[in-house]
Amino acid sequence: MSTYTAPLKDMQFAITAFAGLDGVAALPGCEEVNAELVEAVLTEAGKFAQGVLDPLNRVGDTQGARWQDGVVSAPDGFKEAYRQFTEAGWNSLGAATEYGGQGLPHCLSMPLQEMWNSANMAFCLCPMLTTGVQEALSHHGSKALRDTYLPKLVSGEWTGTMNLTEPQAGSDLSAVRASATPEGDHYRIKGTKIFITWGEHDMAANIVHLVLARLPDAPEGVKGISLFVVPKFLLNADGSPGARNDIRCVSIEHKMGIHGSPTCVLAYGDGPGAIGYLVGEPNRGLEYMFTMMNHARLGVGMEGIALAERAYQHALEYARTRVQGRAIGQKSGDRVTIIHHPDVRRMLLTMKAQTEAMRALGYYAAGELDRAKRHPDTAERARHQALLDLLTPVVKGWCTEVAVEIASLGVQVHGGMGFIEETGAAQYLRDARISTIYEGTTGIQANDLIGRKVGAEKGVTAFALIAEMRKLDGGLAGSQRAAFTTAVTALERATQWLVDHYRAKPEAAAAVAVPYLKLFGTVAGGWLMARASLLAAKQLKEPGADQAFLEAKQATARFYLEHLLAQAAAYADTVTEGADAVLALDPEAF
Repeated sequence: MSTYTAPLKDMQFAITAFAGLDGVAALPGCEEVNAELVEAVLTEAGKFAQGVLDPLNRVGDTQGARWQDGVVSAPDGFKEAYRQFTEAGWNSLGAATEYGGQGLPHCLSMPLQEMWNSANMAFCLCPMLTTGVQEALSHHGSKALRDTYLPKLVSGEWTGTMNLTEPQAGSDLSAVRASATPEGDHYRIKGTKIFITWGEHDMAANIVHLVLARLPDAPEGVKGISLFVVPKFLLNADGSPGARNDIRCVSIEHKMGIHGSPTCVLAYGDGPGAIGYLVGEPNRGLEYMFTMMNHARLGVGMEGIALAERAYQHALEYARTRVQGRAIGQKSGDRVTIIHHPDVRRMLLTMKAQTEAMRALGYYAAGELDRAKRHPDTAERARHQALLDLLTPVVKGWCTEVAVEIASLGVQVHGGMGFIEETGAAQYLRDARISTIYEGTTGIQANDLIGRKVGAEKGVTAFALIAEMRKLDGGLAGSQRAAFTTAVTALERATQWLVDHYRAKPEAAAAVAVPYLKLFGTVAGGWLMARASLLAAKQLKEPGADQAFLEAKQATARFYLEHLLAQAAAYADTVTEGADAVLALDPEAF
């Protein structure tokens, strides 16, 4: 089994080059952020990820969360690790200072999410969702709700969940049936919620559920859904947890991966009904929940990056130590480790290049999030928000889809041993598989991308980003320039096709939405890898340059541009020519 090591150099490079650390540091509230602080935080977080979380990853996978009579126990070691996590202040890093947080920007907090997920995704899901609850309450909760719940959520003393899905609803939230009946200053919640990650556990003193439910007079569909805070334990007058609320964990799911994370079925109101408190205004619950969901979608994208990195590290260690065969062209002499075989190097370079491209895009989005929140100019905030909105489904959808491919390649590098659980490679593939489904499947992300993010605004933000990409063209040369120019043109062509057809032929546009999302991610990743190569070339000329790191950065970028970016033209052809083929076969003929 390999040991996780945070890729600190690449993280710092990406924060500086793609999140735009200098620009973020100039934003209000970020005056103390600088390269030295980033290095210090990343270094300490890397130690925690490697020393505390990574050793528990295998424990969580083999032992799993345990349910008995409604009580859920985390795997051995998780509770103590969570205590250390919160006491070290990791839970509060990006939270508002008025509630006990450290107020650091997202371009620093998101790389930490990458570390936690690489080391132990099942564990990380708990604090990630807690952060999402903080976001929703910060934006939409009353002062009373914020003052009551945020300090404990920020400190990590209490954890949070989001309760959307019901057995009959799935992703169709218009079918939500959970009810909320007014009773004085609160509501009685009744219904069943499924797929509630960390919905019940023994790691924290209380769990704060954000629950979608309908008021008695609510209109049908998504416009009739309200959002409620429903704590596991009701609060005493002094704010401490008191009597148990009418919430019961009926069971936990038996899953393909992330075994250490309990995925719960929660029953609300077996008795008089669970007591809950309305967030914001009635019938605006789905709108409010999307604050949390959009934050979570970026977090799930980071899960994809994290598991890709972990699968790569695991495969790399195996390739460096597994002796098998002689070097190509040698008929005698010592056998070599498999990293000397060209096809293994091809697989490792594919894993490495794609992971670096995804990290670049994820960190770029984190920088846009900081600017959208903190920029002093209203127009600039709106511009950065539009770009963030465009990138969010791409980060979530593309990074997670590619992560599954990378984890699968990790198994392939191991050969037959990769199919054996004891080597550990299979866990990363099993764990990664959920990330394409969490917070909306890839199809949902793609429909969001072509609809609200491209079609609805006639491609304004997408074309602006494409124009920004073209500015890089002159800095490249030879085959890399040709590959880049072809890919950007392909993205532009496909985007124009969607703008032309989205309203006139919505079914056709939806039929090619996922290929378009993959096209966008592939080209955006190539753009940032090209930028990385040019920046590395510049830095190599500086005194004291880290030659090995920067030359590797150039080589990885070259591989991406010459091997992986070629997919863009094929994706574009699928978008512009492939819709009819999807729709040609009648549903009854399948």
